[in-house]
Amino acid sequence: MKFIVSSSKLLKQLQLIGGIVQSNNTLPILDNFLFELRKGELSISASDLETMMSVSLEVESEDQGSAAVPAKVLIDTLKTFPEQPLTFTFDEASHSIELASDYGKYSLAFIDGEEFPAFPALEDPSKATVPAEALVTGISKTLFAAGNDELRPVMSGVFFQFDTNSLTFVATDAHKLVRYRRTDLGAPSTAEFIMPKKPLNMLR
Repeated sequence: MKFIVSSSKLLKQLQLIGGIVQSNNTLPILDNFLFELRKGELSISASDLETMMSVSLEVESEDQGSAAVPAKVLIDTLKTFPEQPLTFTFDEASHSIELASDYGKYSLAFIDGEEFPAFPALEDPSKATVPAEALVTGISKTLFAAGNDELRPVMSGVFFQFDTNSLTFVATDAHKLVRYRRTDLGAPSTAEFIMPKKPLNMLR
């Protein structure tokens, strides 16, 4: 497996989901990003078993495959590079990555991508597209009111209520309750769910 990618574009995408990776993971595989290459598109995922996030970017490649790459080592390495094309070459026999730059070559180890936790399958999912400004505003105006009690996880996030006429965001810690509602936006169908604090902090 081999691909060429912009160093700055790759670093930007990794930093978007890097907050998911914890320093005290119980499973070593969670210390990694999952790279999935499909002929010109690289999908990168991170997980802590409770939250999973994925980003994607275009790369130069005709290959396909997957690998789990050490998150912290990769981000720290990319931070040392100015903008330039980087060539990643994965050696399946030695489970090593050769990272070629204008300044030399670097070697990283990787793990088989099959060991990375899979995204849960959704049965009959619904889909809604929300403008970024509306989503960020809704989160920012309610998240501060969410609780921190691990014994009451239902209060440790924001309640989303989408219907055809409005979008509603609600948070409470049992002492205060905040509701933010947008009547200028709607969703194709009704949906209700609670999203935990961690991914919400990353989204805003």
